[in-house]
Amino acid sequence: QVQLVESGGGLVQPGGSLRLSCAASGNIFSIDAMGWYRQAPGKQRELVAAITSGRTYYADSVKGRLTISRDNAKNTVYLQMNSLKPEDTAVYYCNLQVRIVPENSRGYWGQGTQVTVSS
Repeated sequence: QVQLVESGGGLVQPGGSLRLSCAASGNIFSIDAMGWYRQAPGKQRELVAAITSGRTYYADSVKGRLTISRDNAKNTVYLQMNSLKPEDTAVYYCNLQVRIVPENSRGYWGQGTQVTVSS
């Protein structure tokens, strides 16, 4: 079994910063892609940022403000969020593509963490 635990959400004023973390534990052989998604009320879940061993991806709406990184030794992915805007308000979910055995992988979701940007 694999478990993901997210932390770091909260309430912040516009222009402020937060750092989200998502740590995986369990019977893990390796982790391929790691990503952060968000879902605002009444909207579909969207991919915000992703990272593989050599590449990163960012949605246009967050480029230059959010930075994704990973610590493979800790099976953890981070999302540094700077210059936050009210429109960044959402529940943020991590998704990790985990290999329990070398032959195949599957995606696991974190429990979600609320980020609220408001004055």
